[in-house]
Amino acid sequence: MTHRPTEEPARPVRPHPMDAAWSGSPPEPGAVDPAVLGALLRRHGWQRRGGAPGRYGRWTPPGPGGGTSLLVPESRAFPDSDDLLAEALLALSRSGAPSAREVLVSLAVPSDEIRWWQDVPAGPAGAAPWTAEERLRAAARRMLLAAALAGRARAGYHGARHRRAAAAALESVLVGSATGGRLTAFVPVTGGRPLAVRLHQALFAAREAIDYQRATGGMDAFDAAVEAGVSHELTESLVALVRGTEGARIAVAWAPGAGVPEGCSAAAELVEFSPGDLPALRDAGARYLREEPAVPVRITGAVTRMRRSGPRGEGTVRLRVLAGADVPHVRITLDEEAYRIAGHAHLVGLPVRVHGRLESRGGFRRLTGAHGVVPVQVDDAERDRLLKELQENVDFFEEACGGDCGD
Repeated sequence: MTHRPTEEPARPVRPHPMDAAWSGSPPEPGAVDPAVLGALLRRHGWQRRGGAPGRYGRWTPPGPGGGTSLLVPESRAFPDSDDLLAEALLALSRSGAPSAREVLVSLAVPSDEIRWWQDVPAGPAGAAPWTAEERLRAAARRMLLAAALAGRARAGYHGARHRRAAAAALESVLVGSATGGRLTAFVPVTGGRPLAVRLHQALFAAREAIDYQRATGGMDAFDAAVEAGVSHELTESLVALVRGTEGARIAVAWAPGAGVPEGCSAAAELVEFSPGDLPALRDAGARYLREEPAVPVRITGAVTRMRRSGPRGEGTVRLRVLAGADVPHVRITLDEEAYRIAGHAHLVGLPVRVHGRLESRGGFRRLTGAHGVVPVQVDDAERDRLLKELQENVDFFEEACGGDCGD
């Protein structure tokens, strides 16, 4: 029997994250540090062209077209500093330069900036394929997720482990538009700095491991790089970033007002990857996938699926994991007695506890060598919720148990 969930209505489109961070109104001048504003302008390509030394600087936007210049005070030491700041912020909010919006976002949400560049072969009249932007955004998200996973645990292959917590860590990250082979992510310093630091360290470790492999043919450096956050997921994201391009670069720039993390360079150092690095990255990804060991676990979970081919014999059970492993679900093959225990536990609204080995093959979604299946007592509220799930799927479980669950 096939169990098909009912179709859910389409959810409304979420506003662009950058729009949520910055409503279009400039920040209050009193909340802006003039030194931070100057550092952000310089970071985003604005040029200082004169001004009264020690008092204010005149900044012009990047690009050949120039544009409206800004007068930015160097400090609040002069009476007109707040007025100059207010005028500069208003001019930024009205500017059509993409860099102006990025400066305002960084002021609204103090963030470390992660930037990606791709050298994409140009099409007719210098235009890049529209799919290139989609690939850049997808690769960047995979890279951020790999860094978030490395922040949860060091492993050559994460699979489904820690996936929910890592995805939740990305919810506060703001991402701009991918234009011209360029993309910027803003990682809030509050709560997000460990993610930026981990990615910074992992990228440099991956670069060193590739160089070692290309020079010596050995893969040992990739083993040591796991401690810095390199994994199958990170190498796959780098492959996705570089494939189909002439090269790619990544840089992490620290929020000017938050200082530089310990052990990191103050400058936004570029890490470069080329198509020639792809064989080493693919080999390393396959090695991580192949060699990540199974993990002995004791899992407590609620039965959500049961299936076997007949009324007797072994069957397959799917558990929603409640404790014991950082994965949402696992599948287990149980012998006849253990399958019967799992069915009875579900019918009375109880989860089960089971020992086994969480296998890396398949993404840590399968438990092998399962033994010691026993029901686990839970509080009344949790038991009522589990019973409600049973009532919603009672026909499925009657057939799945082969008419034997209630014997």
